[in-house]
Amino acid sequence: MLKTSPKLTIHEIPEFPLISPLQEGTARPFWSVMIPTYNGTKYLAQTLKSVLQQDPGADWMQIEVVDDCSTAGDIEALVQEIGQGRVLFYRNPQNLGLLKNWDACIRRARGHWVHLLHQDDFVLPEFYEHLQAGIEQEPSIGAAFCRNVYVDEDSHWQSLATLERKIPGVLTDWLERISITQRVQFPAIVVKRSTYETLGGFCPQARSAADWEMWKRIAAYYPVWYEPALLACFRLHSQSTSSGLIQRGENIADTRLAIEVTQTYLPPAIADRVSSQAKQGYAFQALTTARQMLSQDEWRGAMNQFREGLRCSSSLTVLKSGIFILLLMGHKWLWTRHHRPSTPTDLSCSRGG
Repeated sequence: MLKTSPKLTIHEIPEFPLISPLQEGTARPFWSVMIPTYNGTKYLAQTLKSVLQQDPGADWMQIEVVDDCSTAGDIEALVQEIGQGRVLFYRNPQNLGLLKNWDACIRRARGHWVHLLHQDDFVLPEFYEHLQAGIEQEPSIGAAFCRNVYVDEDSHWQSLATLERKIPGVLTDWLERISITQRVQFPAIVVKRSTYETLGGFCPQARSAADWEMWKRIAAYYPVWYEPALLACFRLHSQSTSSGLIQRGENIADTRLAIEVTQTYLPPAIADRVSSQAKQGYAFQALTTARQMLSQDEWRGAMNQFREGLRCSSSLTVLKSGIFILLLMGHKWLWTRHHRPSTPTDLSCSRGG
């Protein structure tokens, strides 16, 4: 159960998965680097090596792969080959699914600070050193994150995350900023285990947007530290879960659910305004995606994005953009119909049989 904070008045508290404190006497390293895996060995070696290259030793860092009953690839063998006994391996007795495996990672974490590092992401040199320095400066924080790089399938840099502030420190107005749009990627953030113990695990109702909901929930209750150095890499590739979600429009549907969950615990003074602004922003994103998909003749994906965008927000400005997309769809459909290539039968007839 989520515990209330004196600085917030909460009119409805959702239920979140329980994260119990560790038993007294448990050996506690500073870090727990928990790597959830499922059917993925292509990038895992790079992920593990990026951590091991800055390993301060077992007394300071737990490194553990938590596999969700993979059915492809020998993940345990790869962990043994790369880890050489330094990296722990645990296989769930049964497949839990994405969010429950994240929670399982947190429950297995013994460190004071937990880093959930996915199997296709990686960290850059001095990630742990920089974030530990910030953590030790401000003991009241519940989480800390750095600026991240977006990389492609070959680890080439594609773009950079927004610079939140120029020097390291606690973020101001962070709750409102993070509540309007997702600004944090998994490999860049570390969370105090006691924060999870207080706030609970990942919200099942938010589905693919559960990470964003978590970062908002943390910001509602704790100060958050920011490190502007580029120290983590988030991979974008065609095989990622997000690619299919976009085709089905589920990325926007899940985002809308995450906004509605967050609205239940945001301070009443900002809850309605911020939630409305967030929904409108993601509605525009969906319509923009729909337009891009139309240009590539991805009709089904475009329609799914269009539909979920209007479900996310029906503000006047969104509706105006939606009408434009509808007109574009109609124009493209007519053009396609009148410029459809001739069939083999048509060609034979035109040539006289």
